[in-house]
Amino acid sequence: MTNGTAVTGFILMGISDVQELQTLCGVFFLVMYMAALISNLIIITLISLDLQLQTPMYFFLKNLSLLDIFLPSVTIPNLVVNSLTHNNFISIPGCAVQVFLLSSFSAGEVFILTAMSYDRYAAICSPLHYDAIMNATTFVVLLGVSWTTGLFFGTMYIAGIFSGPFCGSNVIPQFFCDVSSLLRISCSERLVLIYTGLGIGLFVAMSSFTCVVISYFYIFSAVLKIPITKGQSKALATCIPHLTVFTVFVATACFVYLKPPSIEPSITDRLFAVLYTVLPPALNPLIYSLRNRDVKCALRRLQQNLCAICSLHLILQNIFQWYSVSHATSKLFS
Repeated sequence: MTNGTAVTGFILMGISDVQELQTLCGVFFLVMYMAALISNLIIITLISLDLQLQTPMYFFLKNLSLLDIFLPSVTIPNLVVNSLTHNNFISIPGCAVQVFLLSSFSAGEVFILTAMSYDRYAAICSPLHYDAIMNATTFVVLLGVSWTTGLFFGTMYIAGIFSGPFCGSNVIPQFFCDVSSLLRISCSERLVLIYTGLGIGLFVAMSSFTCVVISYFYIFSAVLKIPITKGQSKALATCIPHLTVFTVFVATACFVYLKPPSIEPSITDRLFAVLYTVLPPALNPLIYSLRNRDVKCALRRLQQNLCAICSLHLILQNIFQWYSVSHATSKLFS
């Protein structure tokens, strides 16, 4: 590059240059982030405590909810702090951590959604062999591949981007450290590693998308052969939530990553980039709780158990108060 000035940190452009609008966006996305955090924690708690949800499908859903907590936690808290303090500086180590975690969790979520489609394919197309196909070894291997692949991509990206210096402008036209912006100002000689990683990532993403499409082709073909309408509805009820979640994730990702690159994205582009990290995690628990009878029943049982615990606590508290008053009265008259 012509400008050889070394970059020691980055300036994130944020959502808007207007401080009032920036503050308003910060509060809005904080509310969305808290909603995503609480709702996914509820899903994880339900699946962990309810014995009727101890199946491979909900095992994957629990890990999806875990990723839906981690993914927005990488960028949204930093966005909120920057929006409220109007300080958009981020250090190079902080930027490297963002790239590593975002790459890892995004890749992990793609693989979890792909594994969930395979689980639904096995349940509907091979119901008699489902327990043999989706045994403990299978879904532990699928989960291990999901997390390991995510860590692989995260390590590859930071090894290629942050192995050398940065030169040129230190302004990143996003609210987080994205790979494309960092590549423009990187003076690293190991960019071949990055472009190789991007190519592998694109291939893996397309392969995952193809696997999901093929799985649902066979799923819908099998469902249409079911003669009873009620049976079709029951089969689809277990697939529609996952398909909806996958569609939302892919649609937001395509808008962010497949649009033509621009040196200075508009406010709309930046808003959609934020929505990509916070909207799917906020919607996923809502989709599963509204469309899934098992999750709603588990939530109802948890509420009943909490009410029973609260009632028992009140009873014990009243007994303790009665005993204290009785003991004090007996001592007074003795």
